[in-house]
Amino acid sequence: MEISIEPWKKLVIHEVIEYKFDDWVKQIAFSSRTSGGGIPTMQWANGIVFSPLNFPTTNVIMEEQLKGTLHWSSVSFAIKEKFEKQIVSENATINLVDVSANDIFNKLADDLKSRSKYKIK
Repeated sequence: MEISIEPWKKLVIHEVIEYKFDDWVKQIAFSSRTSGGGIPTMQWANGIVFSPLNFPTTNVIMEEQLKGTLHWSSVSFAIKEKFEKQIVSENATINLVDVSANDIFNKLADDLKSRSKYKIK
């Protein structure tokens, strides 16, 4: 039996939305309360907290993925240099997951940080 590992070749993001971290946390906390609870989770890598939104799996999307291209509808992000497991704000809890072991997410974080209008100079 042959085992083949074929890494993704390309990540295409169709919309990038940047927030100031505190503003985004307030928005997520409000959305969590109004939607009936649940603990929202955001991903963190290399000083960036982010949340991707995938396209629904369709034949076209699946064909692209089999060719090695991921398509995300959008990614929302904010700068957060220090990792914390949980943020408690506005009477809501938000979990952060450290995904920095993933090379793609580290490259994404570096790219988003370089595009940031709020980056620390």
